[in-house]
Amino acid sequence: PWSSSVCTDKSRTAQLISACDRVQHYGLHKGVGRGAPEIDVFEVQSGPIRAGTGEFLKMPVGQPFMSSSYQVAPGRLPRPGTGWWPAPWQWYSNLTGGMNTSLNIAFYGTYNHFLDDTDPAGQDYWSDAISYNRQLDSSHFGKYHRYRLEWELPDKEGNKENNFTETFGYIRWYLDDEFVLEVKGEGLNASGTGGEISSEPMYMLLNTAISSQWGFPMCPAECPCETYDCHGGFQETCGFSEGFCDMLSKPAEYKINWVRVYQDKNDPKQKLGCSTKERPTRKFIEAHEEKYMQAGDVHPLKPIRKGGGKCSLTPPTNKTVPESCGGVSHGACSPATKPPSCTCTEGWTGSHCMNPVGYDDVVWDPPETFADLGFWGPSLSGGMGVLTVVGALAGALLVAPLVLKTGRRRMDGYRSVPDYERRL
Repeated sequence: PWSSSVCTDKSRTAQLISACDRVQHYGLHKGVGRGAPEIDVFEVQSGPIRAGTGEFLKMPVGQPFMSSSYQVAPGRLPRPGTGWWPAPWQWYSNLTGGMNTSLNIAFYGTYNHFLDDTDPAGQDYWSDAISYNRQLDSSHFGKYHRYRLEWELPDKEGNKENNFTETFGYIRWYLDDEFVLEVKGEGLNASGTGGEISSEPMYMLLNTAISSQWGFPMCPAECPCETYDCHGGFQETCGFSEGFCDMLSKPAEYKINWVRVYQDKNDPKQKLGCSTKERPTRKFIEAHEEKYMQAGDVHPLKPIRKGGGKCSLTPPTNKTVPESCGGVSHGACSPATKPPSCTCTEGWTGSHCMNPVGYDDVVWDPPETFADLGFWGPSLSGGMGVLTVVGALAGALLVAPLVLKTGRRRMDGYRSVPDYERRL
Protein backbone atom coordinates (compact mmCIF):
# COMPACT_ATOMS: atom_id res chain seq x y z
CA PRO A 1 0.00 0.00 0.00
CA TRP A 2 2.72 2.50 -0.93
CA SER A 3 1.94 6.20 -0.92
CA SER A 4 5.28 7.97 -1.25
CA SER A 5 7.02 10.19 -3.79
CA VAL A 6 10.31 10.39 -1.92
CA CYS A 7 13.34 8.54 -3.28
CA THR A 8 15.05 6.49 -0.55
CA ASP A 9 17.20 3.37 -0.49
CA LYS A 10 14.12 1.38 0.61
CA SER A 11 11.72 2.79 -1.99
CA ARG A 12 14.30 2.22 -4.72
CA THR A 13 14.21 -1.53 -4.13
CA ALA A 14 10.82 -2.18 -2.48
CA GLN A 15 8.43 0.18 -4.29
CA LEU A 16 7.58 -1.07 -7.78
CA ILE A 17 7.21 2.44 -9.23
CA SER A 18 9.23 4.80 -7.06
CA ALA A 19 10.28 8.45 -7.07
CA CYS A 20 13.77 7.19 -7.93
CA ASP A 21 12.60 6.34 -11.47
CA ARG A 22 13.82 9.01 -13.88
CA VAL A 23 12.52 7.55 -17.14
CA GLN A 24 8.93 8.14 -18.27
CA HIS A 25 7.80 4.72 -19.45
CA TYR A 26 4.10 3.87 -20.03
CA GLY A 27 3.11 7.53 -19.67
CA LEU A 28 4.18 7.63 -16.00
CA HIS A 29 5.66 10.83 -14.59
CA LYS A 30 9.29 10.69 -13.55
CA GLY A 31 10.01 11.26 -9.87
CA VAL A 32 6.46 10.28 -8.81
CA GLY A 33 6.05 7.16 -6.67
CA ARG A 34 2.95 5.03 -7.22
CA GLY A 35 1.11 2.48 -5.10
CA ALA A 36 -2.23 1.21 -3.85
CA PRO A 37 -2.93 2.42 -0.28
CA GLU A 38 -6.15 1.41 1.45
CA ILE A 39 -8.72 3.64 3.14
CA ASP A 40 -11.21 1.67 5.25
CA VAL A 41 -14.45 3.60 5.76
CA PHE A 42 -15.31 0.96 8.34
CA GLU A 43 -14.55 -2.63 9.27
CA VAL A 44 -16.94 -3.99 11.89
CA GLN A 45 -16.08 -6.59 14.51
CA SER A 46 -18.82 -8.11 16.63
CA GLY A 47 -18.34 -10.14 19.80
CA PRO A 48 -18.85 -10.22 23.57
CA ILE A 49 -15.40 -9.01 24.77
CA ARG A 50 -15.94 -5.67 26.47
CA ALA A 51 -13.54 -2.76 26.97
CA GLY A 52 -10.99 -3.29 29.72
CA THR A 53 -11.18 -7.08 29.48
CA GLY A 54 -9.39 -9.82 27.57
CA GLU A 55 -7.50 -8.62 24.52
CA PHE A 56 -9.03 -5.15 25.03
CA LEU A 57 -7.69 -4.90 28.59
CA LYS A 58 -5.76 -1.69 27.87
CA MET A 59 -8.36 -0.12 25.58
CA PRO A 60 -11.48 1.95 26.40
CA VAL A 61 -13.29 0.44 23.39
CA GLY A 62 -14.25 -3.22 23.13
CA GLN A 63 -16.53 -5.36 20.99
CA PRO A 64 -18.58 -4.59 19.03
CA PHE A 65 -16.72 -1.80 17.28
CA MET A 66 -16.00 -0.32 13.88
CA SER A 67 -12.41 0.29 12.82
CA SER A 68 -11.59 3.22 10.53
CA SER A 69 -8.08 3.19 9.12
CA TYR A 70 -5.58 4.40 6.56
CA GLN A 71 -3.17 1.63 5.57
CA VAL A 72 -0.02 2.98 4.02
CA ALA A 73 3.63 2.18 3.32
CA PRO A 74 6.44 2.66 4.02
CA GLY A 75 5.96 1.99 7.73
CA ARG A 76 7.63 3.56 10.74
CA LEU A 77 10.67 2.18 12.52
CA PRO A 78 10.95 1.83 15.46
CA ARG A 79 7.28 1.08 16.07
CA PRO A 80 5.14 0.21 19.11
CA GLY A 81 4.54 -3.40 20.06
CA THR A 82 1.12 -4.96 19.49
CA GLY A 83 -1.15 -4.31 22.45
CA TRP A 84 0.99 -1.49 23.86
CA TRP A 85 0.35 2.24 23.78
CA PRO A 86 3.03 4.04 21.74
CA ALA A 87 5.61 6.39 23.17
CA PRO A 88 5.32 9.93 21.72
CA TRP A 89 8.08 9.30 19.19
CA GLN A 90 6.87 5.85 18.09
CA TRP A 91 3.69 6.71 16.18
CA TYR A 92 2.15 9.44 14.06
CA SER A 93 1.28 12.95 15.22
CA ASN A 94 -1.72 14.97 14.03
CA LEU A 95 -4.19 12.18 14.79
CA THR A 96 -7.50 13.24 16.39
CA GLY A 97 -10.17 10.85 17.63
CA GLY A 98 -13.78 11.60 18.48
CA MET A 99 -16.11 10.50 21.28
CA ASN A 100 -16.18 6.80 22.15
CA THR A 101 -13.05 6.10 20.10
CA SER A 102 -9.60 4.70 20.81
CA LEU A 103 -6.35 4.24 18.95
CA ASN A 104 -6.30 0.64 17.77
CA ILE A 105 -3.29 -0.65 19.68
CA ALA A 106 -4.16 -4.24 18.72
CA PHE A 107 -2.95 -3.74 15.15
CA TYR A 108 -0.27 -1.34 13.94
CA GLY A 109 0.35 -2.92 10.55
CA THR A 110 2.17 -5.80 8.91
CA TYR A 111 5.63 -6.86 7.78
CA ASN A 112 5.56 -7.57 4.05
CA HIS A 113 7.73 -10.42 2.78
CA PHE A 114 7.23 -12.15 -0.56
CA LEU A 115 8.36 -15.67 -1.47
CA ASP A 116 10.03 -14.54 -4.70
CA ASP A 117 12.16 -11.85 -3.00
CA THR A 118 15.75 -12.13 -4.13
CA ASP A 119 16.93 -9.45 -1.70
CA PRO A 120 14.75 -9.55 1.45
CA ALA A 121 16.74 -6.82 3.17
CA GLY A 122 16.03 -4.45 0.30
CA GLN A 123 12.61 -5.66 -0.86
CA ASP A 124 10.81 -6.40 2.44
CA TYR A 125 9.08 -3.51 4.20
CA TRP A 126 6.60 -2.56 6.94
CA SER A 127 3.19 -1.10 6.15
CA ASP A 128 1.26 0.83 8.80
CA ALA A 129 -2.40 0.73 9.81
CA ILE A 130 -3.26 4.15 11.21
CA SER A 131 -6.47 3.06 12.86
CA TYR A 132 -9.05 4.09 15.47
CA ASN A 133 -11.85 1.91 16.87
CA ARG A 134 -15.28 3.39 17.55
CA GLN A 135 -17.62 1.73 20.05
CA LEU A 136 -20.87 0.29 18.62
CA ASP A 137 -23.97 -1.26 20.18
CA SER A 138 -26.80 -3.55 19.10
CA SER A 139 -28.62 -0.73 17.27
CA HIS A 140 -25.85 -0.59 14.68
CA PHE A 141 -26.74 -4.11 13.55
CA GLY A 142 -30.49 -3.62 13.18
CA LYS A 143 -30.95 -0.14 11.71
CA TYR A 144 -29.47 1.95 8.91
CA HIS A 145 -26.61 4.30 9.76
CA ARG A 146 -24.58 6.81 7.75
CA TYR A 147 -20.86 6.23 7.37
CA ARG A 148 -19.00 9.17 5.83
CA LEU A 149 -15.47 9.76 4.61
CA GLU A 150 -13.92 13.12 3.67
CA TRP A 151 -10.71 12.92 1.65
CA GLU A 152 -8.74 16.07 0.81
CA LEU A 153 -5.75 15.62 -1.52
CA PRO A 154 -2.34 17.15 -0.85
CA ASP A 155 -1.37 20.11 -3.01
CA LYS A 156 2.29 21.03 -3.41
CA GLU A 157 1.57 24.29 -5.24
CA GLY A 158 -1.31 25.58 -3.10
CA ASN A 159 -3.84 28.12 -4.39
CA LYS A 160 -4.87 31.76 -4.10
CA GLU A 161 -6.87 31.15 -0.93
CA ASN A 162 -3.74 30.00 1.00
CA ASN A 163 -1.20 32.24 -0.79
CA PHE A 164 0.07 29.27 -2.80
CA THR A 165 1.31 27.44 0.30
CA GLU A 166 1.81 23.67 0.14
CA THR A 167 -0.93 21.66 1.88
CA PHE A 168 -0.66 18.02 2.96
CA GLY A 169 -4.29 16.90 2.80
CA TYR A 170 -6.36 14.95 5.33
CA ILE A 171 -8.81 12.08 5.77
CA ARG A 172 -11.81 12.35 8.14
CA TRP A 173 -14.34 9.73 9.20
CA TYR A 174 -17.88 10.25 10.56
CA LEU A 175 -20.64 7.98 11.88
CA ASP A 176 -24.14 9.46 11.70
CA ASP A 177 -22.48 12.89 11.28
CA GLU A 178 -20.51 12.40 14.53
CA PHE A 179 -16.77 12.84 14.18
CA VAL A 180 -14.73 9.63 14.50
CA LEU A 181 -11.16 10.28 13.32
CA GLU A 182 -8.91 12.68 11.42
CA VAL A 183 -5.53 11.80 9.89
CA LYS A 184 -3.63 14.89 8.77
CA GLY A 185 -0.97 14.77 6.08
CA GLU A 186 1.31 16.90 8.27
CA GLY A 187 1.73 13.92 10.60
CA LEU A 188 2.72 11.63 7.75
CA ASN A 189 5.12 14.25 6.42
CA ALA A 190 6.73 14.70 9.86
CA SER A 191 7.25 10.95 10.31
CA GLY A 192 10.23 10.95 7.97
CA THR A 193 9.02 7.82 6.11
CA GLY A 194 8.08 9.67 2.93
CA GLY A 195 4.44 8.64 3.36
CA GLU A 196 1.63 11.00 2.38
CA ILE A 197 -2.13 11.24 2.04
CA SER A 198 -2.84 9.32 -1.14
CA SER A 199 -3.52 11.02 -4.47
CA GLU A 200 -4.12 7.72 -6.25
CA PRO A 201 -7.37 7.04 -8.11
CA MET A 202 -9.31 4.48 -6.04
CA TYR A 203 -12.35 2.28 -6.38
CA MET A 204 -14.93 1.47 -3.70
CA LEU A 205 -15.28 -2.10 -2.44
CA LEU A 206 -18.38 -3.12 -0.44
CA ASN A 207 -18.12 -6.67 0.83
CA THR A 208 -18.39 -9.07 3.74
CA ALA A 209 -15.30 -11.04 4.70
CA ILE A 210 -14.44 -13.55 7.42
CA SER A 211 -10.86 -14.05 8.54
CA SER A 212 -9.31 -16.01 11.40
CA GLN A 213 -7.01 -12.99 11.88
CA TRP A 214 -9.90 -10.56 12.47
CA GLY A 215 -12.12 -10.95 15.51
CA PHE A 216 -11.49 -14.63 16.21
CA PRO A 217 -10.80 -15.59 19.84
CA MET A 218 -7.41 -16.55 21.20
CA CYS A 219 -6.77 -20.17 20.29
CA PRO A 220 -8.14 -22.34 23.16
CA ALA A 221 -5.98 -24.96 24.85
CA GLU A 222 -5.95 -28.34 23.11
CA CYS A 223 -7.22 -26.75 19.88
CA PRO A 224 -4.81 -26.78 16.89
CA CYS A 225 -6.54 -23.81 15.18
CA GLU A 226 -5.14 -24.94 11.83
CA THR A 227 -8.40 -25.68 10.00
CA TYR A 228 -11.73 -23.87 10.44
CA ASP A 229 -14.81 -25.76 9.24
CA CYS A 230 -18.27 -25.51 10.77
CA HIS A 231 -19.12 -28.93 9.31
CA GLY A 232 -16.07 -30.65 10.78
CA GLY A 233 -15.31 -32.26 14.11
CA PHE A 234 -13.84 -30.79 17.30
CA GLN A 235 -10.45 -29.95 15.78
CA GLU A 236 -12.10 -27.97 12.95
CA THR A 237 -14.70 -26.12 15.07
CA CYS A 238 -12.91 -25.47 18.37
CA GLY A 239 -11.28 -22.24 17.11
CA PHE A 240 -14.58 -20.46 16.40
CA SER A 241 -16.31 -18.05 18.75
CA GLU A 242 -19.31 -19.44 20.60
CA GLY A 243 -22.39 -19.25 18.37
CA PHE A 244 -20.38 -18.45 15.21
CA CYS A 245 -21.36 -21.56 13.24
CA ASP A 246 -24.97 -21.22 14.39
CA MET A 247 -24.98 -17.68 12.99
CA LEU A 248 -23.76 -18.88 9.59
CA SER A 249 -26.48 -21.54 9.43
CA LYS A 250 -29.12 -18.80 9.22
CA PRO A 251 -29.65 -16.30 6.39
CA ALA A 252 -27.42 -13.24 6.92
CA GLU A 253 -27.87 -9.96 5.10
CA TYR A 254 -25.68 -6.94 4.50
CA LYS A 255 -28.04 -4.21 3.33
CA ILE A 256 -26.82 -0.99 1.69
CA ASN A 257 -29.42 1.67 0.99
CA TRP A 258 -27.26 4.08 -1.01
CA VAL A 259 -23.69 5.13 -1.79
CA ARG A 260 -23.05 8.72 -2.86
CA VAL A 261 -19.88 10.47 -4.00
CA TYR A 262 -19.63 14.27 -3.81
CA GLN A 263 -16.87 16.26 -5.53
CA ASP A 264 -16.11 19.95 -5.89
CA LYS A 265 -16.33 20.68 -9.62
CA ASN A 266 -14.31 23.87 -9.06
CA ASP A 267 -11.37 21.98 -7.53
CA PRO A 268 -9.06 20.73 -10.33
CA LYS A 269 -7.57 18.09 -7.99
CA GLN A 270 -10.89 16.25 -7.70
CA LYS A 271 -11.33 14.00 -10.70
CA LEU A 272 -13.30 10.89 -11.54
CA GLY A 273 -11.55 8.10 -13.42
CA CYS A 274 -8.97 5.35 -13.09
CA SER A 275 -6.25 7.01 -15.16
CA THR A 276 -5.94 10.77 -14.70
CA LYS A 277 -3.33 13.17 -16.05
CA GLU A 278 -1.67 13.40 -12.62
CA ARG A 279 -1.77 9.64 -11.96
CA PRO A 280 -1.88 7.77 -15.31
CA THR A 281 -2.25 4.00 -15.03
CA ARG A 282 -3.80 2.66 -18.26
CA LYS A 283 -0.63 2.02 -20.29
CA PHE A 284 1.23 0.43 -17.37
CA ILE A 285 -1.63 -1.98 -16.62
CA GLU A 286 -2.05 -2.87 -20.30
CA ALA A 287 1.67 -3.68 -20.49
CA HIS A 288 1.62 -5.73 -17.24
CA GLU A 289 -1.79 -7.40 -17.32
CA GLU A 290 -0.40 -10.57 -15.72
CA LYS A 291 0.16 -8.67 -12.45
CA TYR A 292 -3.57 -7.92 -12.13
CA MET A 293 -5.12 -11.26 -13.13
CA GLN A 294 -6.09 -14.45 -11.38
CA ALA A 295 -5.98 -17.94 -12.86
CA GLY A 296 -8.47 -18.21 -15.73
CA ASP A 297 -8.70 -14.45 -16.39
CA VAL A 298 -8.25 -13.22 -19.96
CA HIS A 299 -7.95 -9.55 -18.97
CA PRO A 300 -7.77 -7.80 -15.57
CA LEU A 301 -11.25 -6.33 -15.93
CA LYS A 302 -14.24 -8.26 -17.19
CA PRO A 303 -16.76 -6.42 -19.39
CA ILE A 304 -19.87 -5.05 -17.70
CA ARG A 305 -22.72 -7.50 -18.11
CA LYS A 306 -26.06 -6.24 -19.34
CA GLY A 307 -28.53 -8.84 -18.13
CA GLY A 308 -27.99 -12.57 -18.21
CA GLY A 309 -28.46 -13.23 -14.48
CA LYS A 310 -30.70 -16.09 -13.41
CA CYS A 311 -34.26 -15.04 -12.51
CA SER A 312 -37.69 -16.41 -11.60
CA LEU A 313 -41.04 -16.41 -13.36
CA THR A 314 -44.51 -16.69 -11.80
CA PRO A 315 -46.33 -19.76 -13.12
CA PRO A 316 -48.54 -20.28 -15.03
CA THR A 317 -48.46 -16.84 -16.72
CA ASN A 318 -44.65 -16.70 -16.76
CA LYS A 319 -44.65 -13.06 -15.64
CA THR A 320 -41.55 -11.59 -14.01
CA VAL A 321 -41.49 -11.93 -10.24
CA PRO A 322 -41.44 -8.33 -8.90
CA GLU A 323 -38.08 -8.76 -7.14
CA SER A 324 -36.38 -10.31 -10.19
CA CYS A 325 -34.22 -8.27 -12.59
CA GLY A 326 -34.39 -5.12 -10.46
CA GLY A 327 -38.18 -4.83 -10.69
CA VAL A 328 -40.46 -4.25 -13.66
CA SER A 329 -38.98 -0.81 -14.44
CA HIS A 330 -35.41 -2.18 -14.69
CA GLY A 331 -35.83 -5.33 -16.72
CA ALA A 332 -37.74 -8.52 -17.36
CA CYS A 333 -37.14 -12.22 -16.83
CA SER A 334 -37.00 -13.86 -20.25
CA PRO A 335 -38.31 -17.43 -20.60
CA ALA A 336 -36.51 -17.73 -23.95
CA THR A 337 -33.33 -18.91 -22.20
CA LYS A 338 -32.86 -22.01 -20.10
CA PRO A 339 -32.79 -21.30 -17.23
CA PRO A 340 -34.66 -17.96 -17.50
CA SER A 341 -32.38 -14.90 -17.41
CA CYS A 342 -32.72 -11.13 -17.09
CA THR A 343 -33.08 -8.75 -20.03
CA CYS A 344 -32.47 -5.12 -19.03
CA THR A 345 -34.46 -2.14 -20.20
CA GLU A 346 -32.75 0.95 -21.60
CA GLY A 347 -30.68 2.79 -18.99
CA TRP A 348 -30.09 -0.22 -16.70
CA THR A 349 -27.26 -2.72 -16.62
CA GLY A 350 -25.63 -5.45 -14.53
CA SER A 351 -26.44 -9.15 -14.51
CA HIS A 352 -29.74 -8.46 -12.70
CA CYS A 353 -30.35 -4.93 -14.09
CA MET A 354 -29.78 -3.36 -10.68
CA ASN A 355 -27.41 -0.58 -11.77
CA PRO A 356 -28.11 2.54 -13.82
CA VAL A 357 -25.89 2.91 -16.87
CA GLY A 358 -23.07 5.27 -15.93
CA TYR A 359 -20.23 7.03 -17.68
CA ASP A 360 -17.32 9.32 -16.94
CA ASP A 361 -17.96 12.96 -17.84
CA VAL A 362 -14.32 13.28 -18.89
CA VAL A 363 -12.08 10.45 -20.13
CA TRP A 364 -8.68 11.69 -19.01
CA ASP A 365 -6.62 8.99 -20.72
CA PRO A 366 -8.40 7.73 -23.86
CA PRO A 367 -6.81 4.97 -26.00
CA GLU A 368 -4.50 6.24 -28.74
CA THR A 369 -5.48 6.58 -32.39
CA PHE A 370 -3.35 6.99 -35.55
CA ALA A 371 -3.83 10.74 -35.21
CA ASP A 372 -2.07 10.64 -31.81
CA LEU A 373 0.97 9.20 -33.61
CA GLY A 374 1.03 12.09 -36.08
CA PHE A 375 -0.34 9.98 -38.96
CA TRP A 376 -3.24 11.02 -41.15
CA GLY A 377 -4.43 8.83 -44.00
CA PRO A 378 -5.33 10.24 -47.44
CA SER A 379 -8.58 12.12 -47.69
CA LEU A 380 -10.53 10.46 -50.52
CA SER A 381 -13.73 11.75 -52.07
CA GLY A 382 -15.92 8.89 -53.25
CA GLY A 383 -14.91 6.01 -55.50
CA MET A 384 -13.10 8.16 -58.10
CA GLY A 385 -10.49 9.01 -55.48
CA VAL A 386 -9.77 5.32 -54.97
CA LEU A 387 -9.63 4.67 -58.71
CA THR A 388 -7.31 7.64 -59.22
CA VAL A 389 -4.88 6.42 -56.58
CA VAL A 390 -4.95 2.85 -57.87
CA GLY A 391 -4.53 4.07 -61.43
CA ALA A 392 -1.61 6.29 -60.49
CA LEU A 393 0.08 3.42 -58.68
CA ALA A 394 -0.44 1.09 -61.64
CA GLY A 395 0.99 3.70 -64.00
CA ALA A 396 4.01 4.18 -61.79
CA LEU A 397 4.61 0.42 -61.71
CA LEU A 398 4.51 0.24 -65.55
CA VAL A 399 6.68 3.29 -66.18
CA ALA A 400 9.31 2.54 -63.57
CA PRO A 401 10.78 -0.59 -65.29
CA LEU A 402 11.06 1.31 -68.60
CA VAL A 403 12.81 4.26 -67.03
CA LEU A 404 15.18 2.00 -65.15
CA LYS A 405 15.92 -0.12 -68.22
CA THR A 406 16.55 2.88 -70.48
CA GLY A 407 18.65 4.60 -67.88
CA ARG A 408 20.76 1.44 -67.40
CA ARG A 409 21.52 1.16 -71.17
CA ARG A 410 22.53 4.83 -71.41
CA MET A 411 24.78 4.50 -68.38
CA ASP A 412 26.47 1.56 -70.09
CA GLY A 413 27.34 3.75 -73.12
CA TYR A 414 24.70 2.54 -75.60
CA ARG A 415 22.38 4.71 -77.66
CA SER A 416 18.82 3.51 -77.95
CA VAL A 417 17.33 2.76 -81.36
CA PRO A 418 14.36 5.17 -81.91
CA ASP A 419 12.10 2.67 -83.70
CA TYR A 420 12.74 0.14 -80.96
CA GLU A 421 11.91 2.75 -78.33
CA ARG A 422 8.61 3.53 -80.04
CA ARG A 423 7.69 -0.12 -80.24
CA LEU A 424 8.31 -0.44 -76.54
